[in-house]
Amino acid sequence: MGSLDANPVSFSAFPDDKAVFEPLNPEDVRAYLHKAVDFISDYYTNVESMPVLPNVKPGYLQDELSASPPTHSASFDVTMKELRTSVVPGMTHWASPNFFAFFPSTNSAAAIAGDLIASAMNTVGFTWQASPAATEMEVLALDWLAQLLRLPTTFMNRTSTGRGTGGGVILGTTSEAMLVTLVAARDAALHRSGSVRVSHLPRLAVYAADQTHSTFFKACRLAGFDPANIRSIPTGPETNYGLNPSKLLEVMQADADAGLVPTYVCATVGTTSSNAVDPVGAIADVAAMFNAWVHVDAAYAGSACICPEFRHHLDGVEHVDSISMSPHKWLLTCLDCTCLYVRDAHRLSDSLETNPEYLKNDATESGEVTDLKDMQVGVGRRFRGLKLWMVMRTYGTAKLQEHIRSDVAMAKMFEDFVRADNRFEVVVPRNFALVCFRIKPSGAMTEEDADEANRVLMENLNKTGKAYLAHTVVGDKFVLRFAVGSSLQQERHVTSAWDLIKKTTSGIMD
Repeated sequence: MGSLDANPVSFSAFPDDKAVFEPLNPEDVRAYLHKAVDFISDYYTNVESMPVLPNVKPGYLQDELSASPPTHSASFDVTMKELRTSVVPGMTHWASPNFFAFFPSTNSAAAIAGDLIASAMNTVGFTWQASPAATEMEVLALDWLAQLLRLPTTFMNRTSTGRGTGGGVILGTTSEAMLVTLVAARDAALHRSGSVRVSHLPRLAVYAADQTHSTFFKACRLAGFDPANIRSIPTGPETNYGLNPSKLLEVMQADADAGLVPTYVCATVGTTSSNAVDPVGAIADVAAMFNAWVHVDAAYAGSACICPEFRHHLDGVEHVDSISMSPHKWLLTCLDCTCLYVRDAHRLSDSLETNPEYLKNDATESGEVTDLKDMQVGVGRRFRGLKLWMVMRTYGTAKLQEHIRSDVAMAKMFEDFVRADNRFEVVVPRNFALVCFRIKPSGAMTEEDADEANRVLMENLNKTGKAYLAHTVVGDKFVLRFAVGSSLQQERHVTSAWDLIKKTTSGIMD
């Protein structure tokens, strides 16, 4: 594993169990972190040469490491040696430039540094008073990002005239953003109907396209919506698998006529399966007819909208109630970092607020501060705003836009490769940096034969360790997804992956 194995264990540095235990001894902090940083640097230097997918079996780690926790101390060198020899070989390397599966999980030196510092400070900023800088930094970073996305000022925490009516919060994942907005929409609908009783919940209905991430349907159940009233609206090639507003209106009107209360619509900008884009403005217009909450899930593709040429995908966002996007996917900010914006922050906090005696303080009572605990499920929270701010502050808008455009250009290059080879087809028009392609039927090959050939192609590609692709099903076809965006990727990696795909396909079809 190259230089990841280069540091020998120093057995002279074993700790003395009889010494006073000082877990934050400054010299240990310095020594341990220096070794950890060396490990990280070496990892990024060598990850390209590692198999993207590991060859391990379930339970392997318990067989290699002790099944029971140690009683006595060990040198940190021993811990690091076990990390290198046992943990790293079992990792799927999302940081590899040969990783093309799912969506990218991007990272950067600035984000890693920010996350490290935030972990060291270990603040728990549930209220403004609990850590003023943590709250202020999160608010500032969110407002900066809102400006990059050209969101309306109604979504910002602070405007030129002072504190706004909207606001944002950094959560762990899109699932949390969906859940908290579903709860707020649920409560608002119950209030409009003149009741907050749970008995009225079965009348509430929610809506999304069948391409919407599966976590939406999970969040609906957690928020108490009757599964019978969760509408998954079919999409097709005529809209490139985006949600058809006319179909949405038809379904919502039918529910209203049946005595149900249309409550929440989830629109997606960049679906996981094929990167389909729902028409935000048109969906908002339909939802407004029923006073339903509209949430935009832009987890992946929202990052692209910092570039003017992609911003049109958010047109109409001024009419929605909330939008979330995840810089940990494509904006060089490591997990976890999902930014949720709401047009009326009170609609969220009214549903999620907690006010125990031990958290009461003058700053909160003044109404001049944001207590972020009231915009999430839990109370405790990490200092996530620091890494996001450090990314924007260090790299600036121009470099972040360059990063997005470079990935899109590489995806376009791969798309051109596919279209130039008559054995393949691009299944849906490319949006952003994802290409959905497949071996197409030819000669006596049926659609079922083609599906099987694509399954075998994916399995054989991934077995090589030289590339990792995932799949989806679009229009009943088994499709390979080629997602460009790993932070270390360059054109040569895309070209090498395409060469491997061509060679592997020839081996299957000859």
